[in-house]
Amino acid sequence: MRALLCKEHGPANKLVVETVDDPTPGKGEVLIEVAAAGINFPDTLIIEGKYQMQPPMPFTPGGEAAGTVVAVGEGVKRVTVGQRVIALCMIGAFAEKLVAPEVAVVPMPDEMDFVTAAGFTLTYATSYYALKQRAQLADGDSLLVLGAAGGVGLAAVELGRIMGATVIAAASNDEKLAATKEAGATHLLNYTQDDVKKTVKALTDGRGVDVVYDPVGGELSEQALRATAWDGRFLVIGFASGDIPKIPLNLPLLKGLHIVGVFWGSWVTQFPKESMGNMAELFGFYTAGQLKPRVTQTYSLDQYEEAFGVLTGRRAIGKVVFTL
Repeated sequence: MRALLCKEHGPANKLVVETVDDPTPGKGEVLIEVAAAGINFPDTLIIEGKYQMQPPMPFTPGGEAAGTVVAVGEGVKRVTVGQRVIALCMIGAFAEKLVAPEVAVVPMPDEMDFVTAAGFTLTYATSYYALKQRAQLADGDSLLVLGAAGGVGLAAVELGRIMGATVIAAASNDEKLAATKEAGATHLLNYTQDDVKKTVKALTDGRGVDVVYDPVGGELSEQALRATAWDGRFLVIGFASGDIPKIPLNLPLLKGLHIVGVFWGSWVTQFPKESMGNMAELFGFYTAGQLKPRVTQTYSLDQYEEAFGVLTGRRAIGKVVFTL
């Protein structure tokens, strides 16, 4: 089979596509013929050696894929050969075949195509866990989403709307903001032109927002933190800007603010039953037509440099997906 390989840490131009042996499923594992694989920001960190988990070299990056089960290992009972599934894994998805633990494999809804499925789980599951379990977002709350046109950002906009929040979508240009408007944002904020704190305060009658969803980091984090209401919840999702902010701790003191870390991958392993419940609800939203995942760019495996460049250049609107 063909696979994208990381043989040395660095940017995407260090990767190579090679023919390697097909993997074989072991006990409790599933072999999947990959139809599509979603590209996510953590993939850019893993190949550069900047992620908290570092697999031994060489490895195939890629954390989510959609495809068809072609073989199962001993003891597998929940999925069967021929079934269309989504697989979640830390690595291995950017290849024609993937072995994943059965616990990391979820049957796809019949209404969902492979490209949509490949870009669905990490973005929506992360955002739903953040808003539901971590922020306890309630009907009538106000929600500020930074980086709102990216994969997790658009998911947060859609889910915030479904959960009854007033959603303020913040992005860097009008094209991105138009995408957030289509996803259901109530208000739009261009943070290259508008002062975040002043704009948010004006949109909330001086009160500030109840919840901030921040996958960007950098200087925007403190600006958003200053725009929160009393007893607000600030969700730390990631640092797409490349800069981890240093927060003045007098701000959460004065605002009674909750700074809440969101590490969905760790939560899934500790609370699998709750995670599967979230996935069932997300699939329900999708089949009811309430979620409209946006995959704006698809690439072949050989176009890996261009595909990774969309993410590292922060040009993505919605999800970027490899089709195999």
